[in-house]
Amino acid sequence: MGRIKSTLAAIAQNWGMTQRVYRTLPLEIAGFFLAGFAVGFSVVFFLLRQVPAVTVTAVVIGVLTGVLAALFWFGRRALSASYRQIEGQLGAAAGVAQSMKRGWACTPAVAVSPQAMVTRMVGKPGVVLVGEGPVARLRPLMANERKRTARWVPEVPIYEIQVGDDEGQIALDRLQRSLTRLPRALRGGEITEVRRRLDAVSQTGGGLPIPKGPMPTSARQVRRPR
Repeated sequence: MGRIKSTLAAIAQNWGMTQRVYRTLPLEIAGFFLAGFAVGFSVVFFLLRQVPAVTVTAVVIGVLTGVLAALFWFGRRALSASYRQIEGQLGAAAGVAQSMKRGWACTPAVAVSPQAMVTRMVGKPGVVLVGEGPVARLRPLMANERKRTARWVPEVPIYEIQVGDDEGQIALDRLQRSLTRLPRALRGGEITEVRRRLDAVSQTGGGLPIPKGPMPTSARQVRRPR
């Protein structure tokens, strides 16, 4: 009973948050429900029109289809609303990056300046530097971080993604999609090794000697000594 109450409370909270951003949300949800109901009812009715009590079956299927369509659209709107509420805030891109748990290791704020920040991600594509802030402030941060990263993992692919409103930057809600579309270059053990090395460099400082252990020499041979 307590779990049901907490679930309903979470749905109500998400509904309120989403409706503050999208005022027409009730009409949109109603429209998707009716469209889903019409599709489900029509398909079942015409396919099983010779079956007894087909109308009842078609109504049930139509209601279920309508509910699924409404929930799908509500989920899309709720996600979009959550992005819009944090968009433009420094650290928003880092928060989205940290939410990508599977196959990614995220280290936020590896480089910071007023109004700009760089987050480092390590995953199957290699190393991805995610910057947020004005281009003028991000450019030197990204360049320095890329140079420092390439020094310690020389043959691992390094990508740069900038989140913001300037030319060449992407919107916050496109960050996850951009990350998942990058080509694959590393495997599980290689990701762990690259992350361990970069984390060690971050903790000790880029100017100190390299930590003990093999240096990666290619995207497919991260564990092989130089």
